[in-house]
Order: sequence, then structure tokens, then C-alpha cells
Amino acid sequence: MSLAVRLRELRAEKKASLQAVADALGVSKPHVWELEKGKTKNPSLELLKKLAEYYDVTLDYLAGVTQESEDVRYTALMRKLNPESMSDSDWKVVEQAVEFAVSVLNERKQDKDDNS
Repeated sequence: MSLAVRLRELRAEKKASLQAVADALGVSKPHVWELEKGKTKNPSLELLKKLAEYYDVTLDYLAGVTQESEDVRYTALMRKLNPESMSDSDWKVVEQAVEFAVSVLNERKQDKDDNS
């Protein structure tokens, strides 16, 4: 699968507009369109890094070295979980995940107690 196809799929999954991607990357909307159409053949490494970070994937995934985006996203997430590099929004996601996990554990415990 080409870089262009991967970028189109990732943007569709994220439900982001061309303009939103362009704004996040600091490039023009036509440049993002050209990337997704395969018209830009050699994007800079810096731009590829920004794309990988924006879409929470690795450079390997963008380059077609790895095929499974879920495994790639897990790797990217683990890389982001370095507390020194986490943003406030990253911490909010972690907090919500922990709260959800605690509620599930509490429900399971309650179910066990009710069945005893």
C-alpha cells in the first residue's frame, strides 16, 4: 500500500478535513492533498514525523514496512506514554482509561459478590 493510500485511510479514520491536517502539520491544504494523491513523491523526514505523530502511527507504518495499523498504534502509544513527553490531553486520556478500568473492575466484583 502506498503512502498516499495510507494517508487517505488514516485521515478518514480520524475524520479530519484536509484543512485540519494542514493546520496541525503547519503546511498548506493543497500540499496535504498532493500527499494523499501521490503527487508529492519525496516528502521530508520532518513532515513524515509530523504525520506519524498526528495520526499516532510509526514511520515504519507510513513507509509500508509494517502492515498492521493497530500494532503500530500500540507502539506509538507506548512511545507517547513517556511521562516527560505527555501533553495534558494525553494525561486526560490515561485518566479516562483508568477510570473506565476501575468501574469495570468494580462491576465485576459486585457481580461476584451478588452470585456468592
